[in-house]
Amino acid sequence: QVQLVESGGGLVQAGGSLRLSCAVSGRFFSINDLGWYRQAPGKQRDLVARITSGGTTNYADSVKGRFTVSRDNAKNTVYLQMNSLKPEDTAVYYCNADVTSTYFYKSQYWGQGTQVTVSS
Repeated sequence: QVQLVESGGGLVQAGGSLRLSCAVSGRFFSINDLGWYRQAPGKQRDLVARITSGGTTNYADSVKGRFTVSRDNAKNTVYLQMNSLKPEDTAVYYCNADVTSTYFYKSQYWGQGTQVTVSS
């Protein structure tokens, strides 16, 4: 079983920063893409940022230049550094992992979500 455990959410004033972490644990062959998504109340879950196993990144237009996704493959952990936060960044942030199992099947896993609230 693969588990994703997120940390780092909280309440911050507009213009502030937060850093989210997501650790992947369990039995698997490899971790492929890692990503962060967010869901605001009454809205769909949207991509924030993703990073491939080789380090290629892509971002939602709304966070480009403010957020940075990175990963530590030795620790099976993905990070999201969020700077210049805006009230519209308020949402539950979910970690996502594309994992290849020991039987070489690929599956998607989600973290439990962490609340980020940005006050104006």
